[in-house]
Amino acid sequence: MIRLFFLIPIIMCAIWWWYLRSKGFQAKDGIKGFAYIIAFNAIIIAFFILMIWVTDYP
Repeated sequence: MIRLFFLIPIIMCAIWWWYLRSKGFQAKDGIKGFAYIIAFNAIIIAFFILMIWVTDYP
């Protein structure tokens, strides 16, 4: 399951890109949204890495 975590930001960015395109914006107009998505996912992944390290999961 953890090996699939890289898909979460990709899927979220794809949904954001689709939303922007459907509203008539370009990806350049939504760059702040992409940054928020990447930051949010980095925090989540860091949390899970910390939990793996704390629990000594092999």
